[in-house]
Amino acid sequence: MSTTPPPQAPAAEAHPPAAGHAAGDGALGWLRALGPRGRRAFAGAFGGYALDSYDYFTLPLSMVALSAYFGLNSGQTGLFTTVTLVASAVGGALAGVLADRIGRVKALLVTVITYAVFTVACGFAPDYETLLVFRALQGLGFGGEWAVGAILVAEYASAKHRGRTLGAIQSSWAVGWGLAVLVYTLVFSVADDDLAWRIMFWTGALPALLVVWVRRSVHDAPKAVAALEQGAGKGSFTAVFRPGLLRTTVFAMLLSTGVQGGYYTLATWVPTYLKTERDLSVVGTGGYLAFLISGAFTGYLTGGYLTDRLGRRRNIWLFALLSAICILAYAGIPSGANTLILVLGFPLGFCMSAIFSGFGSYLSELYPTAVRGTGQGFTYNTGRAVGAVFPTTVGFLADSWGVGGALVFGAIGYGLAALALLGLPETRGKELA
Repeated sequence: MSTTPPPQAPAAEAHPPAAGHAAGDGALGWLRALGPRGRRAFAGAFGGYALDSYDYFTLPLSMVALSAYFGLNSGQTGLFTTVTLVASAVGGALAGVLADRIGRVKALLVTVITYAVFTVACGFAPDYETLLVFRALQGLGFGGEWAVGAILVAEYASAKHRGRTLGAIQSSWAVGWGLAVLVYTLVFSVADDDLAWRIMFWTGALPALLVVWVRRSVHDAPKAVAALEQGAGKGSFTAVFRPGLLRTTVFAMLLSTGVQGGYYTLATWVPTYLKTERDLSVVGTGGYLAFLISGAFTGYLTGGYLTDRLGRRRNIWLFALLSAICILAYAGIPSGANTLILVLGFPLGFCMSAIFSGFGSYLSELYPTAVRGTGQGFTYNTGRAVGAVFPTTVGFLADSWGVGGALVFGAIGYGLAALALLGLPETRGKELA
């Protein structure tokens, strides 16, 4: 079935209602304001990003078992994350161009299928080198899903509610992360580690169910369809470096690099830190991560609200500062104070996630419709690739500093993000064109 909406679609379906009293007020006013088609797009993007998160976290949660199985050092395990994130930069940039050329929904399907297939393939890897290749290929799909899904929903959302709407999409990352931790706790409790890590990757086939529904039910927003029909969908990398967009692209890349460098440092190494330096069991690690993930989910939703209230730049500045402070506090907790780690997990997860809530709306508002996919996909994922240096650096530093000491390196990323905002405009309330 075609993913292009039928030309005779009723106006109420094709265009989300205005953000007035009936559709835009109340706690869920942002959701009502999307309209029926927009809500289906929201569900597709939410599910895709949750499963994207699930597939990503199969690796960090299995890292200790993988290290023992293949006899890896900290630098080699850190390389898994770097390869994933560098490949995701390529995949995300290509998916952005694809979204401008063939449409948002079709590009979304391509990314979901890619990350699902190669996550499952990781479970069959016979050696370290093969697993590294499969993980890189998984990164191609992983990188593209968020950018494409965020644009799909942003083009349905009203300017009044775009921050909250995209913040809710971001919260699905915590949902997928939480699901991965639950499955990890179950699988590693009942299976030997040498088999358990493979089972974790095999469960990455779950997104196949989402693909069937998205293909049948989700359509691009009218303005994106119109751009394709008028021949405006000619996304290319050179387009985002033309004089009018060059400054935006450069500073958006720096912003993305800083935020993701800090985030992936924590996402990659906290599970290992809890098991190796805090001596927590599988169940204990899952319990501690539950506090971190609960904070993350709350942070995504709160950050989405604040990005509409405070503005895009102020929201990012606020949580860049708080995230850096939380990293330093978390890594500096003395030995034996595991209860304090449990308590600090919530604010750490809250701050490092709230900063992401404005990204979907902010990057969408920085680029016009014809190159929105290319601009958002390229800047977000180039930042992800450069930010991938952070987890690897932590891996190599961990041998001499310990994982806890090396985690403070992530605070540097948040400082870079704050500086990058000096070169970007405020876009709160901007209508997409």
